[in-house]
Amino acid sequence: MAINEIYQYSLVNALMSGVSDSGITVTQLLEKGNQGLGTFVRMDGELLLLDGTVYQLQAEGKIRVASPDDQIPYAAATHFRSQRTLASIKLETKDSVDQVLEQFNDHASNLFMSYRVEGVFQRIKCRTVKGQEYDGQPLSELGKKQFVAEYHDVEGTIVGFRSPAAWQGFFVAGEHMHFIDKDKKIGGHVLELHADEVNMGIATVNNVHIELPTSDKFNSAVMSTDNVGLKSVEG
Repeated sequence: MAINEIYQYSLVNALMSGVSDSGITVTQLLEKGNQGLGTFVRMDGELLLLDGTVYQLQAEGKIRVASPDDQIPYAAATHFRSQRTLASIKLETKDSVDQVLEQFNDHASNLFMSYRVEGVFQRIKCRTVKGQEYDGQPLSELGKKQFVAEYHDVEGTIVGFRSPAAWQGFFVAGEHMHFIDKDKKIGGHVLELHADEVNMGIATVNNVHIELPTSDKFNSAVMSTDNVGLKSVEG
């Protein structure tokens, strides 16, 4: 797989339709990249791939290193190499990430971008989904019962992708980022953030490979893009 090519397994729309009972293994995902994000079977927590290790960010702030045979119903990964690293930048809000990406490449609105933010975050709010309570439960419903925690003055890393608006439902359009702290004890899907001085590596991506499941549940699911539902659960 090429540097800064994005590999994705399945679609966000599949999660919105509750399809999350099977997928590729952690071992298979590690062949596709060294950083990325996604979720686990039955949407049990958030997935963060960082430096070749897959972490399961669970509800109540727990984190475990995923087993090689754990299954992943949705993930995006890349062999990340920064095209530019910005040092000591300030991020007032989550929207500030988009502003930094625009300054790096203001002609990339219809391309993908991958990035990595490292340093001390004065404030960061994260969520983790608690997992399906019944077969086929959609992500939008899970989002209403997600675990949310806010952390202050915590050192760690954010891994993220920015996807074009036209790809909503395939990916999460706009910003999609997961956080893990330096000690690998807390993390989750980023809802809000503020950082006074962090470093940010950025790469533009124009090569995307999507692998679709062949399961009966995936192929029989009725999928449509729910913009309102996606925005409510993805923050």
